[in-house]
Amino acid sequence: MIASDTFSVTHEDAQAIDDCWNRIGVHGDKSCPLLIEHIHCRNCAVYSAAATRLLDRYALQQEDREHVSATVQSEVKTRSLLMFRLGEEWLGLTTRSLVEVAPHQAIHSLPHQRSRALLGVANVRGALVACLSLVELLGLDSVNHVAAGARVMPRMLIIAAHGGPVVVPVDEVDGIHAIDERILDAASRSGTQASAKYTRGVLPFKGRSLRWLDEEQLLSAVTRSLS
Repeated sequence: MIASDTFSVTHEDAQAIDDCWNRIGVHGDKSCPLLIEHIHCRNCAVYSAAATRLLDRYALQQEDREHVSATVQSEVKTRSLLMFRLGEEWLGLTTRSLVEVAPHQAIHSLPHQRSRALLGVANVRGALVACLSLVELLGLDSVNHVAAGARVMPRMLIIAAHGGPVVVPVDEVDGIHAIDERILDAASRSGTQASAKYTRGVLPFKGRSLRWLDEEQLLSAVTRSLS
């Protein structure tokens, strides 16, 4: 599930930055003379400078985007949410803010982190993409308890922030579910979300409580973390 127009921004940034790590670095023919000194591209000042330039572009691109027309909304009786887990908590995010669910991959830290939520950058199809911690943004407990024998595969969510795609690691993805809008409306009116950060409501899901995230508030917080 990929939004090609969103990813085109990332690839254009990568080309403008000159992704030497994909040509002559560890992901290319390894002919870069600096590899002898740095061993890996992520240890090179050129790589760090490219990541910094990418984050600068996120800070400059904070225009809001329209998601769904009023006509389409009037016809839809259900809303699609991606259900995922962070630590002990299950959360739901509308799929219109989701670009892709990707396998977990290495996160490369930056020498001068701009915020506690910024984990670093990840290489997504040759392009550097900022990686954020939802645990930090939402103020969650980072402890991840997994039942013995359970097969859990951590994933990375690529979401469409206002300035371009960002990556957020999650502990588990349950899948995409169509939820009756009457249930969502009731959850929004219940007031149980008042003490939860960036949350529209809490609803029952498979015998547990699930936080339905407010995508606009969350994406605004993501943008602030990259500025």
